[in-house]
Amino acid sequence: MSDFRMPEPVDGSVLIDVDTAGLGGWDVLGAYRLDVEFPCVIRGEGVGRAPNGRRVYFGERSLIPFGAWAERTIVPVAEVWDVPDNVDDKLAITMAIAGIGALVPLESAKVQSGESVLVLGATGTIGQLALQMARLMGAGRVVAASRSEAALARLTERGIADDIVVMGRGDDVAALKEAAGEGFDVVFDLVCGPPMQAALKATRWGARIVTVGTGAGREININAGDLLFRMLTVVGTGQRPPADREAIWRRLLAMAREHRIEVDYADYDFNDIGAAWAAQQAGVHAKITARVRG
Repeated sequence: MSDFRMPEPVDGSVLIDVDTAGLGGWDVLGAYRLDVEFPCVIRGEGVGRAPNGRRVYFGERSLIPFGAWAERTIVPVAEVWDVPDNVDDKLAITMAIAGIGALVPLESAKVQSGESVLVLGATGTIGQLALQMARLMGAGRVVAASRSEAALARLTERGIADDIVVMGRGDDVAALKEAAGEGFDVVFDLVCGPPMQAALKATRWGARIVTVGTGAGREININAGDLLFRMLTVVGTGQRPPADREAIWRRLLAMAREHRIEVDYADYDFNDIGAAWAAQQAGVHAKITARVRG
């Protein structure tokens, strides 16, 4: 961590004094795959104060090379959203990129009352949210799958998952089929690769599979027979217009308060960004945040 130049006013953007910064998988992905100017501030997302004193949320779209993990950042006006007084910083951050990433795919899958839903990669922030949202949509049974037995156990302890499947310990297809009963109706896939291929074989006819992540691989070799009588949908949430994302975010804030949606957090000291970054790269089973000021 070192000093970096302060951003200066730019037409169409807002200077924000950052209070709380968040870190997620997209930040790590973007650092390696996007056209990023170095040196730079980790982009992230966060909550802070606009020049007029408004308390605002801002997403990962800080103007390059600035970002959330600094005392001040600069963000396009459309990406700066007022935070309700009854919403704390961490909830505002969690229900934006991660919350939208969970809700939009599940709504596209049209979860029906009593259906069985499998979440692959369930122990991360989006996975934890997806399990709870699927239940709110009427799912009769929600099953969490991941490689971390300890993190999966925590989901059952909290009552978020009805059953778990520890992946990578042998025959994943058999393990998923055992947990599926007559077959999963919906698969919410956060990892792609071999786990998604295995999950296809544990679905019933008419199942919907939404795939929104690539943590286990970016390529899949699917037999056409595995797709017969199923529907595979690829859902991207980040390209919706800012106004649409803000409206979804406000719906999510209301849902979270009404239904007490929760996730695990990993809170870091702002000066310990190196450890926070390493944890995110390793696949932390929590939402990373850091208090920048206050």
